[in-house]
Parts: sequence; structure tokens; C-alpha cells
Amino acid sequence: MDATTTATPFSTLIRVASQQQHTEAETSTFMSDLMGARLGVDAYTRYTEQLWFVYRALEGAAGALRTDPVAGPFIQDELLRLPALERDLAHLRGADWRTGLEPLPATAAYAARVEECARTWTGGYVAHHYTRYLGDLSGGQIIRDKAEKTWGFDRKGDGVRFYVFEEISNPAAFKRGYRELLDQVAADDLEKQRIIDECKRAFDFNGAVFRELGAQFPLSA
Repeated sequence: MDATTTATPFSTLIRVASQQQHTEAETSTFMSDLMGARLGVDAYTRYTEQLWFVYRALEGAAGALRTDPVAGPFIQDELLRLPALERDLAHLRGADWRTGLEPLPATAAYAARVEECARTWTGGYVAHHYTRYLGDLSGGQIIRDKAEKTWGFDRKGDGVRFYVFEEISNPAAFKRGYRELLDQVAADDLEKQRIIDECKRAFDFNGAVFRELGAQFPLSA
């Protein structure tokens, strides 16, 4: 990161630098088939299961990071997804949804990396936080809409509650505020570059999960 880039808002730098990985993840074969209604609700359920492991890692660390100078400003209760995810899983898998719930190897590696960052490097935790929650508030809404239409979930009801941020009345304004927090993050240029690199890594983890899901649910299914 040279002197000319320091004048560019960090939120812009991180978005532009991770665009390729972002595109590769969201256009994966599995996600394309899921959003194209070429896969059944069982594939959607398996994907939702994987999200639970990732958000358990993210939100399990949130309480301890509230006072952290780097990560603390990003810990906002209106973002928390675990309760909604668990309602969705109860709807999709039944009341005993935890029984037999297992992460894919890629999911386990992803969650382990989130937990590692939370313990040892909060700048890295911010990279994963940004990648997940801003994605949920953006492209996640397309997934919700498709899921409602494809598998008949009630609008913003059980099965898609993960994507419904009931405490965020104006998502666009919230995302602007979040990006302002990124621009103010307590990090020098070298640390910001490390955060950008971890953001790219986060998208790579997502891509690995999608590849493993794609192997479980090939189009022929």
C-alpha cells in the first residue's frame, strides 16, 4: 500500500481488492445452481447448516471483543444472526436439528480461522466480520427472495429468518455507517493491508465451502 492509496477510504480499498474473490464465490457452481432453482430444499438446508458453524465462531467471540479498540466498534447487536439461524434450522431440520449436525471440512477450517483471529488478531476478525455481515445485508437479500419463491417459505418467515435484520430499518444507511467504521479503523497502512489480505482469504474460505457443497449436490441431483 503506497502513499497514493492512503487517501482512498479503507472501505473502498477493501471492497476493490477483494472483488475478484467475491465474484468467484458468489458465482460458484453450487450457488448458481441454488439460485437458479436447480437444486432442492435439501441443498439449501445443508448450506444453512454450514452458516451456523461460521456464525457460532463469529458471534461466540463477540462478547469478549466489545471493548477491543479495533473490533469493538463493529460488534453491534442488531447484526447478530445465531438466534435467527437456529429458528431456520429448527424449521428445516426439526426440533432436534442439532442431532447429526456436522460441518464440512472446509466449513470447519473456516470457523477455526475465525476463532483464531478472534483470539490472536482482531484486525483479522474485522475482515471476517465485514465479509459476512455486509454480504448478508446485500447479496443475502437476493438469496432470501429466491428461497421464498423457490421453496415456498413465508415472506421473511421461518426458513429465511437468517436474512431478515429486523432491528435494521434502513439497510443502506446501516451499510454506510459500517463503511465509515472501516474508514476509521484503528490500524496503520501495513495493518490495513493485512486486513485486506484476510478479507480475500475469507472469500476463499467461502469458495471452498461452496465447492464442497457442489460436490455433495451436483446438478444431476
